Amino acid sequence: MVKIYALRTTANREEQVLDFVSSNAKKRKLHVYSLMHPHGMKGYIFVEAETVDDIERAYQGVPYARGLLKNPVAFPEIESMLEQARTQINMQINDIVEIISGPFKKEKAKITRIDKQKEEIVLELLEAAVPIPITVKMDSVKVIRREGEKEAEENE
Repeated sequence: MVKIYALRTTANREEQVLDFVSSNAKKRKLHVYSLMHPHGMKGYIFVEAETVDDIERAYQGVPYARGLLKNPVAFPEIESMLEQARTQINMQINDIVEIISGPFKKEKAKITRIDKQKEEIVLELLEAAVPIPITVKMDSVKVIRREGEKEAEENE
């Protein structure tokens, strides 16, 4: 039966642990079905797997992984932390976006590349002296202007 367990991690290293555990599970062909790190929850990731042994083998040797809590987590306990996955990406190359989180918060930028698999986009900051590409997650930006809308705004 599939169960969900909480894996303790070093604070602010959750994403790295998640990547390592995912990679190990794929390499070793373990029965690990999903991994989750809720925003704002430091020091833990959640792992859904068939057995505790699969999870232990997946995080074995992973830096910053501190151990598994011994009791499984009931789904209702974490249900509020989940949100429906976005199935449609409404961003296009050359769209102007505002960065809504991270070190470049409130900066405006232009999309130069979209990686739908990784849910990342490559941006160039508009107010930077030299265009330097930065890569951010899609959910850390909001579209403020489409490529063709600039001319429409200027004509009003």
